[in-house]
Amino acid sequence: MAASLRLLGAASGLRYWSRRLRPAAGSFAAVCSRSVASKTPVGFIGLGNMGNPMAKNLMKHGYPLIIYDVFPDACKEFQDAGEQVVSSPADVAEKADRIITMLPTSINAIEAYSGANGILKKVKKGSLLIDSSTIDPAVSKELAKEVEKMGAVFMDAPVSGGVGAARSGNLTFMVGGVEDEFAAAQELLGCMGSNVVYCGAVGTGQAAKICNNMLLAISMIGTAETMNLGIRLGLDPKLLAKILNMSSGRCWSSDTYNPVPGVMDGVPSANNYQGGFGTTLMAKDLGLAQDSATSTKTPLPIPLTLAHLLSIGGSQFPPPDSSACARELERRSQRVKNP
Repeated sequence: MAASLRLLGAASGLRYWSRRLRPAAGSFAAVCSRSVASKTPVGFIGLGNMGNPMAKNLMKHGYPLIIYDVFPDACKEFQDAGEQVVSSPADVAEKADRIITMLPTSINAIEAYSGANGILKKVKKGSLLIDSSTIDPAVSKELAKEVEKMGAVFMDAPVSGGVGAARSGNLTFMVGGVEDEFAAAQELLGCMGSNVVYCGAVGTGQAAKICNNMLLAISMIGTAETMNLGIRLGLDPKLLAKILNMSSGRCWSSDTYNPVPGVMDGVPSANNYQGGFGTTLMAKDLGLAQDSATSTKTPLPIPLTLAHLLSIGGSQFPPPDSSACARELERRSQRVKNP
């Protein structure tokens, strides 16, 4: 199973939930008994830029945590706060029947679930396993099959909103899985996000996330190119951003996450492109979009070009935020004589 998974490179029945429109708790009970479960320990695996603040928001809502990360230092502040740290994903599964994983790649997810010390080694029947990683939809489907064999439930629930939304608890979750388990999942996901959307069967959450991140990459690089051109034409970058954000070119990359230093505070471009969503991860997601396009015979010429530009920063450590494409465009412009 694990070996076959490693070879693996819009949804119907849409349901939408937001914190502002949250149903009464009593309406969840008829759907799944787990939806009214007390705040028993929740397992959390993966404490990177996104997983760390997500886990903290669960703590803020009163959930004790069973923590694991491949890098022990990532667990220290949780241990200092009194949370339980264990030595493997299997140990998390032994101690918690609700587990959230937040991992960088398909390979990491496969190892966490199906590896020698993976979740499936000790998972309890009836457990709810929620994977918020962004991975290949085909991998999510295969993991779901293996989890089902163990008598447990798997749901894919990738996120959007970036580190800022993870910290503030305003993420958007795109959820795929058995619809009857959606209420149980949103009990936890609602502690970390303001929007929880049911997309359909397992894998549809990943499909929605891949499409979203493809559009994000396109708009981020488009914003970077636009800002670079405007600056070279003599426009003040703050003025240009203001104009864009009151005009038809406005997008998240221009008004919330502008990639040009000096335009906005509190974003990676204001911090030498550190933190945020790394270029390597964005390039990975574009690769997932390209793989999905190939498998569905969908023409998709843009992602290959974008992935090349984003991968330039991949040799740096830590990898810069994906908005660093603006810095690369500026460097290329400096190698060309001004008109």
